Amino acid sequence: MRDEAGIDDAGILKALFQAALAAALPDGRFAPLLPAPPRGRTIVIGAGKAAARMAQAFEVEWGRPCEGLVVTRYGHACPTRRIEVVEAAHPVPDAAGLAAARRILALAEGAGPDDLVVCLISGGASALLALPAAGLTLADKQAMNAALLRSGAPIGVMNMVRKALSAIKGGRLGAAIAPARAVPYLISDVPGDDPAAIGSGPTLPGRVDPEAVLAALADWGITPSATVARVIRDNALRSAAPPEHAVHLIATPMMALEAAAARARDFGLAPLILGDAIEGEAREVARVLAGIARACAAHGHPARPPCVLLSGGETTVTVRGHGRGGRNAEFLLALALALDGAAGISALACDTDGIDGSEDNAGAWFDSGFLDRARQRGIDLKERLAENDAYAVFSALGGLVTTGPTLTNVNDFRAVLVR
Repeated sequence: MRDEAGIDDAGILKALFQAALAAALPDGRFAPLLPAPPRGRTIVIGAGKAAARMAQAFEVEWGRPCEGLVVTRYGHACPTRRIEVVEAAHPVPDAAGLAAARRILALAEGAGPDDLVVCLISGGASALLALPAAGLTLADKQAMNAALLRSGAPIGVMNMVRKALSAIKGGRLGAAIAPARAVPYLISDVPGDDPAAIGSGPTLPGRVDPEAVLAALADWGITPSATVARVIRDNALRSAAPPEHAVHLIATPMMALEAAAARARDFGLAPLILGDAIEGEAREVARVLAGIARACAAHGHPARPPCVLLSGGETTVTVRGHGRGGRNAEFLLALALALDGAAGISALACDTDGIDGSEDNAGAWFDSGFLDRARQRGIDLKERLAENDAYAVFSALGGLVTTGPTLTNVNDFRAVLVR
């Protein structure tokens, strides 16, 4: 379907996604929040999928000499003048991330009382700052990360485990910065925007109960080795003291959703933001959103068509099959099946970092003719969903959304358009 300007529903959905991405970039966000210049050095350290773009923007807006190092995911670098950018693996850490974490910790430890340490943290920092706690190897951390990803555990559980296994996260990097002044700038990718949860809180202390960590692993069917279990107990974070410095959130999921809502009004759509912290199994979340979309179409509640249902957060996928596809593609395939070709409903789901899982797409989209096109191609959508093979479905039917690295990350973006 096309609106009065001749833009079809796919174009509208993609325009909403682009508006969300623009609102999540760090450009122009530092200037109102810059600290007083130090008597000593300005040292910039950071990690995450948005770390390079944050470093680039900070250099421009700081306008003074600075030095430092940030680590980002492979393919997510961008040019900087003074701050070094290195790349490493995500979501399973590698040796490059280990080396970067060691160098970043050394920069923090070398800061003096007259220095300013600017910390740029965004989603992905947990895997990119891969410095194992004493007694662990990188292989131990890689194995635990892989097990967590397969289990379908929510991001809160993953971050709790990562803190327990780290020599740098959970406020340990912040402790190393003292006595220098630290100023963290964060881009949130976590439900609730808890600063201590973003990137597993490298600069922000927080208590982690080792027995709670071990219980959470058991809940998700993960049995740590005796060595890992011992380190979790020995490396426990027992302090939850608040930081003594300001913490600045410069981009959040809600900012992205509000920008998409404003863009929706340009198209004559009534936007309804369902929430920025929606979690759960991707296919279960899809069933709930399908019910809401049907209610809008049939009864005009909770929004009257033409409308768009917007939501963010982070769903999970318990991998049981052998297919390809991230959580957004899986959500969207489950949503299409739950809607069963309902007329006038189309949808898009994408990860705002531009990478849905480990594939090359940000996500995907569909319209009400999606099921018919699948049947014509002989594609059994229920079978593909059971195999966690959503990527192959949307690739075959022309529904992939590919952006490349966006250089930001405020988690998932979902839009369901109801005519």
